[in-house]
Amino acid sequence: MTLSTALKTGDLSALPSRRDEDWRWTDLRGLLKVLPPASPQGRAWFWENPLSGTLDMTGGVVNGRGPTDLAVDAGEERFVGWRFMSATDATAHGAELWVDVGEGAKLTLIESYEGRGTGYVSDVAVNIRLGKDAIVERIIFADDDADAISVVTADVALAPGAKFAQTVLTSGARRQRIETRVRHPGAHAEVRLDGAYLLDAQRHADLTSVVTHGGLDGVTSQLTKGMVTDQARGVFQGRIVVEKGADQTDARMGHHALILSDKAEIDAKPELLIFADDVSCAHGNTIGALDDEVLFYAEQRGIPEAEAKAMLTVAFVCEVIERIGHEGARDAAAAWVVRKLGSEA
Repeated sequence: MTLSTALKTGDLSALPSRRDEDWRWTDLRGLLKVLPPASPQGRAWFWENPLSGTLDMTGGVVNGRGPTDLAVDAGEERFVGWRFMSATDATAHGAELWVDVGEGAKLTLIESYEGRGTGYVSDVAVNIRLGKDAIVERIIFADDDADAISVVTADVALAPGAKFAQTVLTSGARRQRIETRVRHPGAHAEVRLDGAYLLDAQRHADLTSVVTHGGLDGVTSQLTKGMVTDQARGVFQGRIVVEKGADQTDARMGHHALILSDKAEIDAKPELLIFADDVSCAHGNTIGALDDEVLFYAEQRGIPEAEAKAMLTVAFVCEVIERIGHEGARDAAAAWVVRKLGSEA
């Protein structure tokens, strides 16, 4: 059951619902009573991004229409931006992106999800294949409209020795789910899956991931941090599966979040499913509020409460940003966080 199937067939029963365990906190069937009409062809806007002048190329997908393939040849190094824009109100569309990275190649991929319309429904499928010893860093900026329904699903497959790193930055939507599924071969391959969600009003963001270790000597590191206020809802679901025979796997997962309102909500479900013996795996999950003493200290020095909260939240999320490898992307991510929180910290 997927949103993609529902958009293609018009069958609302194909939508995932709270009866589906992995979707119980992001119910689409109960929300979408009627599918909106298909999106018409839209026009692109100039992407005001400090990285745009340094990119090797930019792919633009508007209302589901645009290029669908990105190939990086063996040994090549590329820095690419890919924009997914929803440009009209109350319409629906789907899109795909196929990324093939050759042996020993290196790709930094910046994906932006831009809500130029309102109340739209968007479904995007991203397929990424890494060749032997290839390196991919994927940074996602998700700026959907507050009334949108948006689903992004990535399927990632690594060859031996490959390295895949991902950072998701999102401000949510009416319903938003960013899901990543990774097939990890072991064989000295490495995966880093990070994310940060900053949610206010009635926005909803669901960061879901599944990493399946299928062979010896694999490494996974995962860190997600979030903040919710007003009536927002954050969802984190992280699952690491270590299959039988995937010995010497090293897997770490952490989710840490702040709740800044009595009406906000966070649902977290970190999971380790281990079927091998010789492994080193751990997960942690913490949810709390900002330290009142630190807030009082800031206010005593003339910093308004709202600004103090923003400064402390920026510092809290900063650990995720610092793990981004590409310097330009790291600076853009830091600026995104400051802009969303309205802080000059």
